[in-house]
Amino acid sequence: MTIQETKENIIEEFELFDDWMDRYNYIIEMGKECEGIEEKYKTKQYLISGCQSQVWLSAEYKEGKIIFQADSDAIITKGIVQLLMRVVNNRTPQEIINEDFSFLDNIGLKEHLSPTRANGLSSMIRQIKLYALVFKTKEEQKQA
Repeated sequence: MTIQETKENIIEEFELFDDWMDRYNYIIEMGKECEGIEEKYKTKQYLISGCQSQVWLSAEYKEGKIIFQADSDAIITKGIVQLLMRVVNNRTPQEIINEDFSFLDNIGLKEHLSPTRANGLSSMIRQIKLYALVFKTKEEQKQA
């Protein structure tokens, strides 16, 4: 499934809910389903700064794709992380670099988050893109 198809699926899922309490509950359910991250990555090195709660993100480059692991100590944030992982996990660095994450506006997430959670979301996206940029740069250097 392409990134675009994944985003369209997410938008359709959120359109099933009439109000934001139901959408929050859906995000919480996603958080409960989140596989999390290996304990060895729950260190300061993998902690995303700028988040209200603790969020860890690790990335591995395999066969031209980035495999992310993420987790949070807050269930709503864990759900938001899971939402992002559905879009970016197992994608090429270029796909992630090109992603604008506008689907978050389409589902109304950013406008329904507290300012500190919105800042955290921006920090998560920035870290995801940074991983993609690093892996892309390393790949280009290997080819040069």
